[in-house]
Amino acid sequence: MFDKLKDNLKNSYSPYSNFKVSAIVVTKDGKEFTGVNIENASYGATVCAERCAIFKAVSEGYRPKDFEELHLMVGSGSIGMPCFMCRQVITEFFEQDKKIYCYSTNGDVEVYKVSDLCPNPFGPDDLDLK
Repeated sequence: MFDKLKDNLKNSYSPYSNFKVSAIVVTKDGKEFTGVNIENASYGATVCAERCAIFKAVSEGYRPKDFEELHLMVGSGSIGMPCFMCRQVITEFFEQDKKIYCYSTNGDVEVYKVSDLCPNPFGPDDLDLK
């Protein structure tokens, strides 16, 4: 997975920050979806690599509980973590015991469960739809 993530960094569109991010989502049936961060001059329109990969899978028909793991790498040499917008999306599609692998380009990796990064998620049960 390390080599795929590192190679995918070249697809990042990050002309403003030069902060490249690569992600790969693996579904329970073994399919992989890649994502990169895609910046925009209107910064609010920027999309993170994690959401890009998850949304690609969703656009192909995958739904909550179809996701097995998420792999993430930033190009700066340090280990990157999902931002809180991405953590919100992760909690929508990943079960709490699924793993998130955070890599550095130097080969270091840290592994977390979704519940470690999102201990008190906001989800469908929090919506009062009565």
